[in-house]
Amino acid sequence: MNAIVRILRARRAAARRAARLLLAGAFALGLIAPAFAEPPLEKTEIRYQGWAGQVTFTELAEDLGYLAPLKLKWVGNTISGPQDIQTVVTGDIDVGGAFYGAIIKLIAAKAPIKAVVGYYGSDANTYYGYYVKDDSPIKTARDLIGKKVAVNTLGAHLEFVLREYLARNGLGAGEAKQVTLVAVPPVTGEQALRQGQVEVSALSGVLRDKALERGRDPLALQRYRSVRTVHRRCLCAAGEVHQGQSEHRPQAG
Repeated sequence: MNAIVRILRARRAAARRAARLLLAGAFALGLIAPAFAEPPLEKTEIRYQGWAGQVTFTELAEDLGYLAPLKLKWVGNTISGPQDIQTVVTGDIDVGGAFYGAIIKLIAAKAPIKAVVGYYGSDANTYYGYYVKDDSPIKTARDLIGKKVAVNTLGAHLEFVLREYLARNGLGAGEAKQVTLVAVPPVTGEQALRQGQVEVSALSGVLRDKALERGRDPLALQRYRSVRTVHRRCLCAAGEVHQGQSEHRPQAG
């Protein structure tokens, strides 16, 4: 029971932090006017994409009442950080999140986007792991040659981590290319692994926890040796790339 209480408290604390970060970002972007100014409100909602099969910190924050008077407006789900922030650039959502590499690529391409706040990292309970079946022969980085690895999207954080792991463990560029990355929605990552469609699957959060709970059978999953990733993402919103330029930002409550 004490463990459950600690988990619930930790999640509430995470939600409060997410709310503070989102509100701070909104202030930074001019979406929220200072209370003493009390201008007419042009915007009271923040459009965003959810993540299939997961509750985001901002969604939890709204449910607990920490975002008031702002409201979130869900416009669909994504499984890709790069896609999420590209949707910010197109103006279809107001905020999105991705790992720093994807953000840097967009900024380098002169896309009108701003990194506002970092919104989560890794701790003992929050991380991505790369998992194999218990009877898998994969034990080292070199064992990944010729194998398929399920990740949520290509060209993003999970690919970077895997490529870095291979390089640090002595695999050359040609050998690393023989490790095939397969884009698989996170909600089906466990299924793809159990059915033999891939040999390794990247899992996190409740999807990882449920997979491990079901791991008491011959297809049990084990934590792949290489990997607790230091996962860093940043919340982004549309904005000018170059300093000294300005743009109209609607006021929100």
